[in-house]
Formats: sequence, C-alpha cells, structure tokens
Amino acid sequence: MLRIAIQAKGRLSEKCITLLEEVGIKICASKRTLLATSTTFPAEILFLRDDDIPQAVADGVANVGIVGENEFIEKRQNATIIKRLGFSRCRLSLAIPKEEEYNTINWFANKKIATSYPSILTEFLKKNNIKSDIHVINGSVEIAPGIGLADAIFDIVSSGSTLVNNHLKEVEIVMQSEAILIANNKLLKNQTEILDELVFRINAVQTAENKKYILLNAPDNKLEEIFNILPGMKSPTVMPLAQEGWSSVHSVIEEKSFWEVIGQLKTAGAEGILIIPIEKMIL
Repeated sequence: MLRIAIQAKGRLSEKCITLLEEVGIKICASKRTLLATSTTFPAEILFLRDDDIPQAVADGVANVGIVGENEFIEKRQNATIIKRLGFSRCRLSLAIPKEEEYNTINWFANKKIATSYPSILTEFLKKNNIKSDIHVINGSVEIAPGIGLADAIFDIVSSGSTLVNNHLKEVEIVMQSEAILIANNKLLKNQTEILDELVFRINAVQTAENKKYILLNAPDNKLEEIFNILPGMKSPTVMPLAQEGWSSVHSVIEEKSFWEVIGQLKTAGAEGILIIPIEKMIL
C-alpha cells in the first residue's frame, strides 16, 4: 500500500484528484475524510494542508505527496522530487506599488517585504547582497503595502490579476513553480514498486496531453507527400482500403499545429479526416 498526500482544498486539490482518476486511482469524493482508500489501486489518499505535505512525506507519515514546488523548496524537508507534473504553474515574485519607480534590485535595500515564503526570499536577497526587513504573513500578503504594513511583497503570481487589483506591479521573478511528486527517502521495496507503477501511468497520461489521433483516407500516389506531413510517433500506420488505389492512414498530431496540419493534408489530397482525443499513450 502506498500512502499519497495531497492538498485537502483548493485548485491544486482538484487537479490532483483529476490526475489520480486519470491514472486509475478512484476514491469516493462524497465520503472524503482525512484518509481515503482507493478500491482500484493499492493506495491511500491522505488529505492535508499544502504546507504540511513536505514534512509529512519526509517523516514517513505519507510515502509520497503531490505539492507545489514553492512549498517544497520553502519547507526544506528531506524528501526526493520524483516527477514534475506540469500543472498548477505559477511563479514567486517580488512586487511593489505600481506608482514606485523601479530600476534595479537595490530598490529593496532596507525595505520591509511581506511574504509567506521567508526562506526562499532570504536566500534570494542574500545572493544579491540585499539587506531587507522580512515580515512574515500567512495569507493576504498582497494587501500589506496598501495598509502600510510593508513596502513590497514576495508572493505567488499566476495571472497577475491579484497584483493589479491591489495596485501592485511585478518587478522580479525569483523562481518558477509547478506541482511536483515527492517521495520519502526510505520507501520499502513494495512501496517503490507501486510508486514505479504510478509514475508509469502518469507518464502515459502526460504523453497523451495536447495530442490527437488522426485517421484519413488518401490516394496511394499521394501517400509519400502525406507521410512528410504526418511523421507520427515513429511513422504513420497505413492500411489498404477496399477501393483500389486508396489507403487509410493513422497517426498522431500535436494540438498546437492541428489546423495547419489539417490544411496541408487537404491540399495533399486527404479525405474523410477523423480526429479522436487521446486519453493515454504508452511509448
């Protein structure tokens, strides 16, 4: 049995639940408690505060955990990053009142900075030889300059709308963050095997992201031209049709180049183009 710690509430929690379901780990959300057991995978799901997950994994209360990289770096717990998950991306940035003129990082010298991430901020300031007064706040950091509690803030930024709403501007990006899978450094053999299976399934889900399965019919004398448009994962699959001189071609295309590829295929003589979403992909 593998115990997986995830955030109990919030956006990251929802995305974790979605990922777990995609890899075949089902839990009953309507009966969610602190600890829920999956009926489809040898795992238990432990619901915690996000800032408690690094220590829970390091101490062995949970075997693995999904947490924001920013929380993991801030807490400095002895656990191992197993995989970057590619969602819940954000950044940790320094922001100041929008009316302030900003030229260099020296602006922060002798200023009071409000933050929920004092360890990351302290290290950053030290590397840049800046001495500032760090004021630790748990939540609503962005209001600190407006009420005279601080001159600037160091906080998570996603879209930047929260900064705009509080008349702040982002001036220094200190680190990029995303959801990561971390593990205890002393897993038992059977726990390691289950973790390997979990990572295998996550890889299959991630490989399929932003990809589409495409099927089309084409004249045999146009296949070479179509192959150059559709290289596929290795090469397209080709099957002869009942109509002589025609074949069915199957391949995979990237979502970002979808319309460009479709246009090229039509020009090359492709017909009956069918696009199918991909849920999992094993390489």
